Amino acid sequence: MSNSQYEKATFAGGCFWCMVSPFEELPGIISIRSGYTGGHTENPTYKEVCTETTGHAEAVQIVYDPAIFPYTKLLELYWQQIDPTDEGGQFYDRGSSYRTTIYYHTEEQRELAEISKQEVAASGRFDKPIVTPIEPAQTFYEAEEYHQDYHKKNTGHYKRYRKGSGRDAFINEHWSTKLDKSDLKNKLSEIQYHVTQKNGTEPAFKNEFWDHHGEGIYVDIVSGEPLFSSLDKFDSGCGWPSFSRPIRDYQVKENMDLSHFMVRTEVRSREADSHLGHLFDDGPGPNGLRYCINSAALRFVPKEDLEAEGYSEYKAMFQEA
Repeated sequence: MSNSQYEKATFAGGCFWCMVSPFEELPGIISIRSGYTGGHTENPTYKEVCTETTGHAEAVQIVYDPAIFPYTKLLELYWQQIDPTDEGGQFYDRGSSYRTTIYYHTEEQRELAEISKQEVAASGRFDKPIVTPIEPAQTFYEAEEYHQDYHKKNTGHYKRYRKGSGRDAFINEHWSTKLDKSDLKNKLSEIQYHVTQKNGTEPAFKNEFWDHHGEGIYVDIVSGEPLFSSLDKFDSGCGWPSFSRPIRDYQVKENMDLSHFMVRTEVRSREADSHLGHLFDDGPGPNGLRYCINSAALRFVPKEDLEAEGYSEYKAMFQEA
């Protein structure tokens, strides 16, 4: 951590494989390392931690720039990844090495963590007490290299494990943006509802953003979650907004789509589960991807309005550009 303005945040949330992707690719996040902390054994190995004789928990340590991405937002994300009512582990993984804990590095972090815990308890999302402890940070031992960025190195196994563990189902039940269909019909236009809720497709070349060139980010029309940036938008000639990548891979979900006698990859938003469009492999850039997205699933936030609309962390993207 060479830059003096950077700070550390340390969270235990069950299997550390699953605690990296929710935080990565965010503006102001400098690095994320998986490791072990909270115990009494020096330089523990993964095998030793799994035996629960070391006292350590699997955890992630995040180096971040608080001027861009404040600790309060890290806390918000953290709570959305765990079952804070479970003292015995997390989801499929049982035992103290899979416990949840917020490890604070400063008194300010402790105070903010206590406030956030009280807010989660008062939110009514859970029918059991919030038991995740808040403790002073201890020595953090980085895990073996094969555990770092495991979700990228072993993508297939990671996805199967994450889904099978029950984590995604729990997050979807407690944290997804769920609006009553009648409320959505009142909130959305007819085409917005058709696209996002009925898996529809708007007409090519006759939609709001296919030829839009403003600088800013595109967010989910239902939930407001950030999805795509103008920095990654390109003219594909297809008549719909096209992007070479999402702002964060974590924020979009991919499903196999066998409709209309075709085999395609559908793209949906993580929080609202809105149908966005489809993913193709004929795009520019090193990955060759084209996210073909319906304008009706998006709302555009100009870069000059990012702070006023609660997306201040994304200002840095355009300053760097």
